[in-house]
Amino acid sequence: MRLFLAVLMAAACLWAGDLDTFKGLKGDIDIAGGTAHIPVMKEAAKRIMNANRSVRITVAGGGSGVGVQKVGEGLVQIGNTGRALKDGEIEKYALVTYPFAIDGVAAAVNPKNPVSALTKVQLAAIFKGEITNWKTVGGKDAAITLYIREDGSGTRETFEERAVAKAAPSAKSNVVSSNGAMKTAISLDQNAIGYVGIGHLDSSVKGLVLDGETPSQANAADGSYTVTRLLYMNSKKEISPLTKAFIDYIYSDEGKAIVSDSGYIPTR
Repeated sequence: MRLFLAVLMAAACLWAGDLDTFKGLKGDIDIAGGTAHIPVMKEAAKRIMNANRSVRITVAGGGSGVGVQKVGEGLVQIGNTGRALKDGEIEKYALVTYPFAIDGVAAAVNPKNPVSALTKVQLAAIFKGEITNWKTVGGKDAAITLYIREDGSGTRETFEERAVAKAAPSAKSNVVSSNGAMKTAISLDQNAIGYVGIGHLDSSVKGLVLDGETPSQANAADGSYTVTRLLYMNSKKEISPLTKAFIDYIYSDEGKAIVSDSGYIPTR
């Protein structure tokens, strides 16, 4: 019993230490951008606001392009991206970038689809519109429904660069605006194919094995799954003590636990 209480006290001290940074701080933090980041940002925001009622944090999506634009124009304090900032963006907006998690991007289908593996050549042909029926790749005799992300999406950029050799998507593709919307679309359409961050794979969508590589966070971490990216927070060079405290919190032990619990791999 004493050991159990000691463990509880140690855990409480660790928790308090991470959140103690916010004591005496007050104000607002607005966050927008990449949708893969949302589970981490929302959980961190909830814990911080519960610890300090003088702090208000809002979290919105919109995609990586929106994150860059909004933080660059001073509309939010943190703009999230699922890709590295481009040189032009850094120069235009004078931004600082903070990589905090490793994520993989998986080609995804409906769980009822019998196809579980493709080569990257087959995948590229599907997204270019050259393969239009699942029967061609060992599935049912049914037309393939394509789903892609919007221009500026970090998930899309990673998928196109690392999974389909920069193949231009078919003009018949359906465009969705978030990982959540992609999951919903695929889960409702047995003939769908799209892509999501690995952290979003669950019973409603099935990740495809690509060239023998199985999409999982463990495989992304050890390099055996190669369709991967970093997730970034981005800010102006001059930031408030409150914004700095939030960024530091994401890198704290408690923040890293939130990253892990959200299905990602914390950076060191």
